[in-house]
Amino acid sequence: MKKIICLLIFLVAPLSAQQAPDFSLKSPTLPKQLSQLKGKVVYVDFWASWCQPCRKSFPWMNQLQQKYSNDEFVMLAVNVDSDIDLAEIFLQQVPANFPIVYDPKGEIAAKFDLLGMPSSFIINKQGEIAYSHTGFFENKIADYQSEIESLLKHSSAAN
Repeated sequence: MKKIICLLIFLVAPLSAQQAPDFSLKSPTLPKQLSQLKGKVVYVDFWASWCQPCRKSFPWMNQLQQKYSNDEFVMLAVNVDSDIDLAEIFLQQVPANFPIVYDPKGEIAAKFDLLGMPSSFIINKQGEIAYSHTGFFENKIADYQSEIESLLKHSSAAN
């Protein structure tokens, strides 16, 4: 019986959230470090110019930026192209209404252990990775938005 109770406690125990790796933002509209965005819900999207799903995710991320553009939400994208010119060509074709951080050496991407492109991480107000996604699927947009909204509501209620 004790083994069953211990097993049940283990199964329902909350998983400890992982602190988001810190990195330099190098953007005129953002603070110097990701860690300085604590207190906000942050959507970090890793993308590359050759990534076809990224072409579909950017218009949606622009909508997110517009919908949640307030003091509690920050959208930012990290480009992993080794040639920044390729990223600039992509952005001329698929504009971004949110800050872009360039990671041509892949140093930021390595901290997040990316499994594919695009990869996104939704960070809660405590600076912890609450959700992560590999790929972008239009049929999951409602799920992605629900995750963001739950963090915005949860963190608003806590304040």
